Amino acid sequence: MGITRKLEPKELSERKAFDDTKAGVKGLVDAGVTKIPPLFHHPPDQFVQASTLGDTEHVIPIIDLIGVDKGPGKRQEIVERVREASETWGFFQVVNHGIPLHVLDEIIDGVRKFHEQDLEVKKELYTHDQMTTFGYDLYSSPALNWRDTFLCCIAPNPPEPEDLPQVCRDILPEYGKHIMKLGILLFELLSEALGLNPNHLKDMGCAEGLSALGHYYPACPEPDLTLGTTKHSDNDFLTILLQDHIGGLQVLYNNNTWIHVPPVPGALVVNIGDLLQLITNNKFKSAEHRVLANLEGPRISVASFFCTSLEATSKPYGPIKELLSKDNPPKYRETTDAEYIAYFHAKGLDGTSALTHFRI
Repeated sequence: MGITRKLEPKELSERKAFDDTKAGVKGLVDAGVTKIPPLFHHPPDQFVQASTLGDTEHVIPIIDLIGVDKGPGKRQEIVERVREASETWGFFQVVNHGIPLHVLDEIIDGVRKFHEQDLEVKKELYTHDQMTTFGYDLYSSPALNWRDTFLCCIAPNPPEPEDLPQVCRDILPEYGKHIMKLGILLFELLSEALGLNPNHLKDMGCAEGLSALGHYYPACPEPDLTLGTTKHSDNDFLTILLQDHIGGLQVLYNNNTWIHVPPVPGALVVNIGDLLQLITNNKFKSAEHRVLANLEGPRISVASFFCTSLEATSKPYGPIKELLSKDNPPKYRETTDAEYIAYFHAKGLDGTSALTHFRI
């Protein structure tokens, strides 16, 4: 079922030694490494030769949200574009989304400042606890990813100011409020794209919880040997990503072609998560994606995840009954958000989809 391979004793000891430094990948770069440690070596991806950087035929849709509330005609046009992108790609970019450019600039700057502050300050926040309000850590995968990450839980229980690092104390809650508002609009459009009441997905609890990950991808001396983020799909309902100008995000298209998601000034990348694919009974697609390591850096991105909560919940999620029929029976068993996320983290970023485990 795609459980992460067992690490050898030598690998475990090397990983522990790296972990104990609490310095992250940036610590390696600051130390002047010219060869990346074997812990970060990834086996060649079977689709790497199919990569189509710069391909003009396959372009992730860019959807302009201007006028979404100006009348039924314009809104329906946007809904159709969202539906097509969600069914075909599972990815799209949005512009004119209502979040001021200065807010986007400030959150990128805040993430950068957090990761570039004094190591002794960051060490105080280093944790593997997924339940923490704010924590600085690395994601696990069979080979480590060339990036450092912090996690901040924004909703349903907003953090107290004193729980947040001073360098991003003001901008994180402000950015979270803007992302929550945009997320609710997107869930309305997605509900309408399914032929449902605009509030259907929101009423199910899809916008109940929100967490932000602040990613920092240092320049890599040997980018062909590793990845910024391993191939995976997201374990949530919906993800809204802000990426800086450097690029490196790729989406797997038709199971055999990597398509670049180019940075567009002022745009946000939106992608369908596993749980939305599950409740739409495969109508919407949770696409696998990855981030390349770059010679240029650091690359900064902020990924905002909509899921019910990191706290254990017993609320079941299964295929939406209004979408089912004799010809379209349920393809997944019911699960809770907590069960799905627990399985996802136990499996690790091993390049396989956690959805397979929940198929009927």
